[in-house]
Amino acid sequence: MVSEEAIIEYLGRFDDIAERSEKGWRIFERGEKIFLCVEQGKTPVRLELRCDRKLGQTLQGRYESVMESRALGRNGIEIICSGQLTDDEVFDLIRHAYEVSAE
Repeated sequence: MVSEEAIIEYLGRFDDIAERSEKGWRIFERGEKIFLCVEQGKTPVRLELRCDRKLGQTLQGRYESVMESRALGRNGIEIICSGQLTDDEVFDLIRHAYEVSAE
């Protein structure tokens, strides 16, 4: 199961990321767009990230731990990292969120 620390370490690979904290969440932005929100200090890790709508719908149909994001609405998904998705799948989704935030 992916940890908050592993996610933060993974984000070090990307350029032009701004981070801020708000109401118990670490919020990561690329330019003007939020692409990732990580709830602080939670186990399992809960995150919300920007996602292509079709991919988000596919993931929601496949995993009960993936749902529509409350913060990002239809432009994002919420994932509770309870082990349904592998660490690599979570990292791939973070990379995807970073990439689509540039569009």
